[in-house]
Amino acid sequence: MKAVITGASQGIGKAIADHFAAAGYDLFLCSRGDVRLYHALEELQAKYPERQLYARPTDMSQQQEAEAFAQWTLSFGVPDVLVNNAGQFIQGSISEEAAGALEQMMQVNLFSAYHLTRALLPAMKEAGRGHIFNLCSIASLRAYPHGGSYGISKYALAGFTANLREELKTQGIKVTGVFPGATMSPSWEGSGVHPDRIMQANDVASMMVAAALLSPAAVVEEIVLRPQLGDL
Repeated sequence: MKAVITGASQGIGKAIADHFAAAGYDLFLCSRGDVRLYHALEELQAKYPERQLYARPTDMSQQQEAEAFAQWTLSFGVPDVLVNNAGQFIQGSISEEAAGALEQMMQVNLFSAYHLTRALLPAMKEAGRGHIFNLCSIASLRAYPHGGSYGISKYALAGFTANLREELKTQGIKVTGVFPGATMSPSWEGSGVHPDRIMQANDVASMMVAAALLSPAAVVEEIVLRPQLGDL
């Protein structure tokens, strides 16, 4: 079994990679920064020597790079799982955020998933199988102060996910939207929020692997996770 995971060098993406490797998947990973990516790859290779693990630095916000990453993964075979996790957060209100914030958020948070998925779908359709996970956000479900263009892009990603599910449900390809609330990652470091108040990346990853291992007749359409004490 093969899993393609974007934004896999740290945080939720790295935890997802770890859990899928533990579940028996070979991995094809990418992130924009090569140093952290290869460091994560080395950690996973040491932990799971029986798995085939590969990594390729890729700027998923660029269509040509996303499509090249797709072709590289397909050279090893059709993926069983695609995790569109690459993303970026820029805080700011719509009226005050820097010019270009919307374009940047859409490129990183939506277009990356759109172009990679489109590049892999012909092979997945021909195989008649696969499972696509899109890492949305609680910000995809409810607007909040200073969400700005990040919230817009995550709403759009949720719409993309819903349309994919409708298009692919008769073709043997599952689609799951993942909507995590506050999850411990580098973006929360130095925030002053106590770690016990925030979910762990492993919480998100374990739910995704559980959804991936269901029978072909069942699909988890949405995974919504929040801290026990509620959103921050």
